[in-house]
Amino acid sequence: MTSTLALEMLDVEARHDRLLALARVDLNVREGEFVCVLGPTGCGKSTLLDLAAGLKPAYSGQIRCHGKPLVGLNHHASYMFQHDALLPWRTALDNVSLPLQLRGVNKQHSNQQAACWLRQVGLTDVPDRYPHQLSGGMRKRVALAQALIHDTSLLLMDEPFAALDAQTRQAMQQLLLELWDEQRKSVLFVTHDLDEAITLADRVLVFNAGPASRCIEDIRIPLPRPRDTMSLRKNPESAALYQRLWHTLGHLPPATTIARD
Repeated sequence: MTSTLALEMLDVEARHDRLLALARVDLNVREGEFVCVLGPTGCGKSTLLDLAAGLKPAYSGQIRCHGKPLVGLNHHASYMFQHDALLPWRTALDNVSLPLQLRGVNKQHSNQQAACWLRQVGLTDVPDRYPHQLSGGMRKRVALAQALIHDTSLLLMDEPFAALDAQTRQAMQQLLLELWDEQRKSVLFVTHDLDEAITLADRVLVFNAGPASRCIEDIRIPLPRPRDTMSLRKNPESAALYQRLWHTLGHLPPATTIARD
């Protein structure tokens, strides 16, 4: 299986001092693979996504996308943020169509594509509503449609469902699984939720506490696909994976403080 994204021996400097925020990060996201990242608050999970998106430079090391060094913004990636990035003065349809319009696609075609994606995420009745007229779950569906309309090979997701209630969050996980199963994009997904990681991922990467965070364990999730979020809760293999991740996170070794030379 070919690689979509490779982060090779990256060191990333902390913002206000000479310490490294991430040290010796070396990871690979293969074509069509769903990878989740777990770790304590402040361990650099969101920084990893910024690196993959080309929004933050590394101090040393190299980032490759489809085998080529990444220079500047990663045009092969779409980014779904933790907080809503919807423009309040644009309707749901206009928010979803915005990425295409910014690429120069004419309004009629971009609106047709946006309407199609709103149907894909189950929002056929709200194209003319503004973000403040939508529930939290609806806004997340609009944001997901906005990320997917790019039709990029890599999807970066930074705790996108963290603010949702449990029932809505589970519904969004199931929707994401169904859409991903159709398209099989490469996904790098940051989460604090062990159940979410097990439900979604092919692999879970566990990072230790910062500074100088690094990946200390790479755990494959062998659960068969397609997956159903409700069925997984009763799966003994899923329960065993939860215990393994819980134990790993509960016994994280302290990070080594590494100063930049």
